[in-house]
Amino acid sequence: MNPPDERAPWTPDPAQRALWPGVSGNTINGLGETEPRRPSPLYWHDPAKLAHGPLQNWMAARSAGIAEMRAEGEAMRALRKRPLAPLAPVPVERNPEAWAGAIRAFALAHEADVVGVARMDPAWVFEGYEVNRRTIIMIGVAMAHDRLALAPAEPAGIEVLRQYHRGNRAARALADWLRGQGHDAEPHGGPMAGAISLLPAAIAAGLGELGKHGSLINRTLGSRFRLACVLTDLSVALGGPDDFGSDGFCASCRVCERACPPGAIGPEKQMVRGERKWYVDFDACVPYFNEHHGCAICVAVCPWSRPGVADRLVQKLARRAERTAGAGADAHVEGTA
Repeated sequence: MNPPDERAPWTPDPAQRALWPGVSGNTINGLGETEPRRPSPLYWHDPAKLAHGPLQNWMAARSAGIAEMRAEGEAMRALRKRPLAPLAPVPVERNPEAWAGAIRAFALAHEADVVGVARMDPAWVFEGYEVNRRTIIMIGVAMAHDRLALAPAEPAGIEVLRQYHRGNRAARALADWLRGQGHDAEPHGGPMAGAISLLPAAIAAGLGELGKHGSLINRTLGSRFRLACVLTDLSVALGGPDDFGSDGFCASCRVCERACPPGAIGPEKQMVRGERKWYVDFDACVPYFNEHHGCAICVAVCPWSRPGVADRLVQKLARRAERTAGAGADAHVEGTA
């Protein structure tokens, strides 16, 4: 794989460049800001309200020209328009732990691959939106690696949309089931962003750690999964962040950084709205993303995404952490003897 300075030069389509607004997407995202604030809508919202809306429309028109992508998009829109199941008049009562178990079992039996629960945080809600729910149930659905590995060719983009569709179905099934249990619930799935930034919610629910490529890394699925959620006021036993060492791994790994054609992935964390974290350069990423079926190269090449690799990496990092902790304890004993 070529290092960054040997990448073949890439220039966006002039038709796309003509639509670029006079404001940087990185500025809207809060790159360099030292104070916390809610995220601002930037992409995958109502394009009529976005500075980059014409670019979003340009990409959507290109995707609609691919029959399978168009079919998945139409199916997702039809699913969202379908009324939710009626709310049962008598709510089923369970304690928080029992609800967590029942929700997990139902979701995994209805197309979800991973499930987690977090207390809803207003900091995750995009500016201009309000969410008044107590609990967010996060769902992850895996993408087929053999199709994803073809990125940025059409089959990878189709696979991404296919799994977004599955995530929407899984969230809808869970919301309908909860409503049938007498508890109000509302589903949401990508690619449209909706009211909530799902990445921090998924981290809080234990679905993974943020990777250098800007996507989550799960201890089993790696980066090859998509997110959906269900919002409810149920009191459900909560999960918690799952720190298994992928953040440290990303610090020394440069695979996605070197593979990114427009060079949008940097080697260091950056300050974004008061938090130092991995960040992908929006202005560099989006033009290539728009022209290459959603791209997905970075998650395809991520070492964690290869089937069977994530489990082995988790074990390797755990052994390394144990050795480091043991060496530190021995040094402490020697220093105090």
